[in-house]
Amino acid sequence: MLKKYTTPAAGLLLSVLSAAIFAAPSERSVAPVQLASDQPSGKAEVVATFWHAMPTGITVSEKGRIFVNFPRWGDDVPFTVGELRQGKVVPYPDVAINVADNTRPAERFLSVQSVVADGQGKLWVLDTASPGFNRPVAGGVKLVAIDLSSNRVVKTLVLPAKVILPATYVNDLRIDYRVGKAGIAYITDSSLSGTGGIIIVDLASGEAMRRLTGDRSTSPEKSFVPVVEGETLLQRHGDGSTAPFSVASDGIALSADGKTLYYSPLSGRHLYSVETAKLRDSHFSEQSLSAAVRDWGEKGASDGLESDAAGNVYAGDYERNAVRKMDKQGTWSTLVHGPEILWPDTLSVAHDGYLYFTVNQLHRQPGFHGGKDMRKKPYTLMRVKIDEKPVSTR
Repeated sequence: MLKKYTTPAAGLLLSVLSAAIFAAPSERSVAPVQLASDQPSGKAEVVATFWHAMPTGITVSEKGRIFVNFPRWGDDVPFTVGELRQGKVVPYPDVAINVADNTRPAERFLSVQSVVADGQGKLWVLDTASPGFNRPVAGGVKLVAIDLSSNRVVKTLVLPAKVILPATYVNDLRIDYRVGKAGIAYITDSSLSGTGGIIIVDLASGEAMRRLTGDRSTSPEKSFVPVVEGETLLQRHGDGSTAPFSVASDGIALSADGKTLYYSPLSGRHLYSVETAKLRDSHFSEQSLSAAVRDWGEKGASDGLESDAAGNVYAGDYERNAVRKMDKQGTWSTLVHGPEILWPDTLSVAHDGYLYFTVNQLHRQPGFHGGKDMRKKPYTLMRVKIDEKPVSTR
């Protein structure tokens, strides 16, 4: 029979081993490991960075010139429309037109929300005339066409008062020269406190009409609660009070044949479309038009929309730090995703086969954080290769 025998040293070793084996997980010594994490996808390139005002709109001309705009939302905005030249943004078309002057509302850029190159040698500028989201300055909401060869304004269309409501905020536009004497512009009204809608402008006469005003498709989705960077997005005021993030029709895109207009509210995840012929027909009743709207289902919560000549539709996804693509069959896929894509805003398909988009950290503005600015400069202009061409306006 063997005797049980333990030396003092062996006993000490046994005590140490037992303590290690039965220690709480937090007390164990763990070697550093690489934990699983959210993985980026796609390849986005940084085209430019912006260290001053926050950009929204972006467009690329047929000759590769890049234009960007900076709405007057509270940042110091020395000019609201600019051109990117050798890595630097300069006022466009000149300094003078960018100096806000409410006494000359039709002649000056007051607060520009969108710029669109038409592929035919012109840049169209959409002026909200609503600095700080205030009531639009009378006679200031306008479309301005600039000839890119001479860099001169060649047309100014002040939108008639009948289509500009007290809370109207014109947001984005698409141009189509295939209809009307000189073409048509489609514009979204993304009112923050009123009703959304689509504004149609005859580019020859300047006549305009509103359609789908207050329709469910142009209104913030009911019970929509966005979550960005893990936080519920709310308007958070300095006194501690809050209000929902409620913004109407925003993104807009035109199909390659010009027969379908896609759009979506900023506060929502659904994509909608309507036939442009019905939209333009003033004799087609609002009730019938509403019934003709197609709901494509959820695409993700997006700011900008875009389309290409092959029939694809693109949308940002600000909840998922991504840009997505819907093919001709209506199937969505993620084009690019990454932690640096903090609120993709406007999208623009260029002739070089890239999709350009601004990233501006919109959700980190002071209004969402009790007056504290959480944005971290620089803001960025990015692009991703899609090997497609932009929709032709002609």
